[in-house]
Amino acid sequence: MEKILKLGIPKGSLQNATIDLFRRSGWKINVEGRSYFPDINDEAIECALCRAQEMSINVETGVIDAGLTGLDWVAEHESDVHVVTDLIYSKVSARSARWIIAVANDSPIKTLEDLAGKTISTELVQFTKRFFKERHIDVNVKFSWGATEAKIVSGLADAIVEITETESTIKAHNLRVIHVVMETNTQLIANKKAWEDPKKREKIEQIALLLQAALVADKLVGIKMNVPENKIAKIVALLPSLNGPTVSPLYQSDWFAVECIVETELVRDLIPKLLKAGAEGIIEYPLNKVL
Repeated sequence: MEKILKLGIPKGSLQNATIDLFRRSGWKINVEGRSYFPDINDEAIECALCRAQEMSINVETGVIDAGLTGLDWVAEHESDVHVVTDLIYSKVSARSARWIIAVANDSPIKTLEDLAGKTISTELVQFTKRFFKERHIDVNVKFSWGATEAKIVSGLADAIVEITETESTIKAHNLRVIHVVMETNTQLIANKKAWEDPKKREKIEQIALLLQAALVADKLVGIKMNVPENKIAKIVALLPSLNGPTVSPLYQSDWFAVECIVETELVRDLIPKLLKAGAEGIIEYPLNKVL
């Protein structure tokens, strides 16, 4: 079968989370050693590992038909690509990350205006320059090769623009946040010419659909239980299902099997209530995809 789509997988911190998301969506991606071209169990797709920072450039120029990268790096390069869908996932949590401006806890800097004439260290250089230029604040932006938080501690910068999800690293370096520059999350992006190609577009849309389905399933679980007939109404009233629960009579019995889908975070409080209300044989099971 001919290859239809060249797909970019972000190399680095998001690599494992991305490969796991694809696994739950139905695609097995196998990275061997230092190869930049992983195997995938889909004859229509050719995979290539690419740093998230460079993904939007490679997609825009057509080196890659479609790929996953952050909104932040699309903004950094002002890449002319088609955004297919947002995919909120990460190596830490299922929420958007934030690019923030941070200074030392004992710094007199309180506002953006206080940064005038100061040095800012960041990987997001072009976006940061545009951010301050739009606000008519003159700053000196320097590229950081990593360990950005340490630039303030070592006296190499007055402030940093850095990405964070939990702020734990920021706090560990005795820094405080004075402003949120942007919220970012992973996006599936496509080359505009590839998006106009019917075969490529169909494959990209298939990937988008199933990745989103896997992300929805992350937040849900299925539960099923046996319930006596005289307790059905009480049990059903407790179930916060997507729709009505499935209720089926058990063979030659006045008991029923009840099954529904609920949010994962509700289950720990729901199960004791169900037991107390008369449910028995409760089973909780994970979901791969919800469409």
